Amino acid sequence: MGAATGDVDGGPSAGAADVIVRGLQRTGRALIDYALPPRCPACGTIVAGDRQFCLGCWQSLHFLDGPACARCSIPLPDALPGADLQCGACLADPPPFDAAPSAVAYGPAARTVALRLKYGRRVGHARLMAGLMVRPLTSLVGGGEALLVPVPLHRWRLWSRGFNQAALVAAELTRLTGVPHDHELLLRARATASLRGKGRRDREKIVAGAFKLAEGAKARAAGRHLILVDDVHASGATLRAAAKALRRSGAARVSALCWARVVPDALASGNIFDFASLASDMVDERMTR
Repeated sequence: MGAATGDVDGGPSAGAADVIVRGLQRTGRALIDYALPPRCPACGTIVAGDRQFCLGCWQSLHFLDGPACARCSIPLPDALPGADLQCGACLADPPPFDAAPSAVAYGPAARTVALRLKYGRRVGHARLMAGLMVRPLTSLVGGGEALLVPVPLHRWRLWSRGFNQAALVAAELTRLTGVPHDHELLLRARATASLRGKGRRDREKIVAGAFKLAEGAKARAAGRHLILVDDVHASGATLRAAAKALRRSGAARVSALCWARVVPDALASGNIFDFASLASDMVDERMTR
């Protein structure tokens, strides 16, 4: 008996079925976009596709890819590109991390995206943020064996919020780049008092000792490049405290990577409303995270 050349009962071929499925998917997508059109994650204007900024918000983003401090990544506009320089603050009081790049400067659009992820439960924004953090992450990793470590929440805050925004961003970075993440390497050892309205030294005292290594963390971290992941680098108190804990793991290097960085230009333009309440230091009246 010869081999059959068509489908049983004269049904459509696999290729024809695929065409039909794709057509239905396109139609369904068009109906969804008509009823619930994709919108700019910053201002809500209707845009062409998911996780896309409108032109105005895109142009307002200040990408931090110019000359900057090699340690904390504060922009140094008068420095020569490629120069390995540090700002005065880092020379006077070196932070416990080796580098801390961010994708963009903290401004209205970057702030809105971070807050809608953190407090508005727009978890899809984590993918948007991670997409723009790939470039600084690639430069940061180089050829070393890196491991992403999201800044942890205290268990009370995790229970109330339902997710850790830093862990969501780290997972998306892993998906995009293949750099692994470990959300259980670093733990939030205790809840901390509000940082709102506090000066830098007071904030650092409040978060001092708030982080600890998980059991078995030293075996997983020894000799690796650990990269803290968080949403916003504001005063740096939280990042410093977390980096100090990671230094005890035996890691070869400790760095930080954030979505947005508070910079002098943002402060001068009035984009920062409460320096002590931003990003990794955003708090309510009870505790940070």
